[in-house]
Amino acid sequence: MSFADRLNNVETSAIRELFKLLGKPGIISFAGGFPDSAMFDVDGIRAAANQALAEEPGGALQYGATEGYNPLREQLAAFMAGKGVPGLAPEGLIVTTGSQQALDLIGKTLISPGDKVIVEAPTFLATIQCFRLYGAQLIGAPVDGEGVQPDALEALIAEHKPKFVYLIPTFGNPTGALLSAERRRRVLEAAVKHQTLIVEDDPYGDLYFGAAPPPSLLALSHQVPGSRELLVHCGSLSKVLSPGLRVGWMIGPAELLAKATMCKQFSDAHTSTFAQATAAQYLKAGRMPATLAHVRQVYAERAQAMGNALRQQLGDAIAFVQPQGGLFVWARLTGAGGKVKDGNELARRAIEKGVAFVPGAPFYCANPDPATLRLSFATADVAKIEEGIGRLAQAV
Repeated sequence: MSFADRLNNVETSAIRELFKLLGKPGIISFAGGFPDSAMFDVDGIRAAANQALAEEPGGALQYGATEGYNPLREQLAAFMAGKGVPGLAPEGLIVTTGSQQALDLIGKTLISPGDKVIVEAPTFLATIQCFRLYGAQLIGAPVDGEGVQPDALEALIAEHKPKFVYLIPTFGNPTGALLSAERRRRVLEAAVKHQTLIVEDDPYGDLYFGAAPPPSLLALSHQVPGSRELLVHCGSLSKVLSPGLRVGWMIGPAELLAKATMCKQFSDAHTSTFAQATAAQYLKAGRMPATLAHVRQVYAERAQAMGNALRQQLGDAIAFVQPQGGLFVWARLTGAGGKVKDGNELARRAIEKGVAFVPGAPFYCANPDPATLRLSFATADVAKIEEGIGRLAQAV
């Protein structure tokens, strides 16, 4: 069988391959990037689904508009208004099958083979695979504990003149880094100066511990004239409500949304109308604030427990920035005291000790740092986290 040449640009996910090893009994997994199913608001989602069927069964069960179920678009516009984006009309966004589809639509509509695209180094693995599938030449922008470095990013923009820049400014995957308000403004200023499109992926922004993060690039764009027209914002309910609903959205220039809607029509006709109607009723019922308050508290406790355990159990053999939100701890092995300093080697040893994580190298589009690793604290309780980090310490 002869496959499309574009498949030569991508490889099977290293994370998916790792999951094949997790069938061993008793494994404590810090590998997944998904929320804890024990915290899903099942009662609220059930009530929303029942309400959707009671109020408008035809709308919930019939084919729908490719750009989205209008009651959900209205609720999402209101949801974004609560996050500092007032005046967003429902037609200013399209509903996607998770934010992952939004990234795929961006790839389909914007990337021609050979186009340059700047991403953070490291960044979301599925984004690397998606953009490469469409033939992008990816360029990594350096990051630190506070996210992408604006000076380096602007220099890369000036040098490469990319088709667009892809960023996860708020508790990104895999780094969990939080871009400061000052850096956000500088990113927007660079976009205007060089007339470069910025894609902001924001699936984790509502999962903060303590103080709220700076406003999104989209919310800050009114402070930088001309930047709103150069922004695409991708959102999702997967990390805060339920991944199974597969509800995401994309906000962007009207011309891009029109092209994306056309491409979406070819691929899935529309996101599940039943899922959209359920999500619309859930948001309308006003349950989201209480849900967010609960998950923030639980994840904050788990993040702190993981940070404490890493410091106590591994000491100077590992370096990391304590996350202020999101689902991940991004760490680097130092090799201190002759300990392991390669993430892949540690992953193999860790599986033997009954604990799993994801090595960091696959999250780089080029020049990977083999000493890095990603640990998720989302699905293990405090006791399991402490036990799992103890096992990791034995492997190091």
